[in-house]
Amino acid sequence: MDIEQCIKQRRTIRKFKNLDVREKILSKILNAARWSPSSRNQQPWNLITVRNRQTLKKIGETASSGSFISQAPLAIGIVMKNADQPLMDAGRMLQQMELMAWSLGLGTCYVTFSPSEREKISEILRVPSDADLITVLPFGYRMDSLERKGTPRKKVSEIRHEEFFTLED
Repeated sequence: MDIEQCIKQRRTIRKFKNLDVREKILSKILNAARWSPSSRNQQPWNLITVRNRQTLKKIGETASSGSFISQAPLAIGIVMKNADQPLMDAGRMLQQMELMAWSLGLGTCYVTFSPSEREKISEILRVPSDADLITVLPFGYRMDSLERKGTPRKKVSEIRHEEFFTLED
């Protein structure tokens, strides 16, 4: 799949087919993460792959905005340790994982957690106290049709500023 096509087609997916994600596909997603750029090339990420149905169910029951995790055949916990820029580095890595998954016929959805949910899910995944759980991304083969339009995007002319920021009323 062409990268521009992949970027334009990618959608957030919360419903997955009941099909296992093969190890070969998972390996491609993990390698997309591994090749992500990071601040000072620290590569501060740790990835927890979760396939166990009971663990996925516990995470889904805990994450108020991510109950669909319990229905995914695979989830990946994103943990940052000793990172100068944990959110920036995680964001760059997550985007590469999302695009790779999409190009292979899978989808995902970024899930946010409240502080108490993050603490409980960190316990479930045994994340050490000196590391930060950023999210748990559910992955699976998407059920949604690619024919839906998605969210309209602003024109480049609406977001671009030449040389300095200007407000147009």
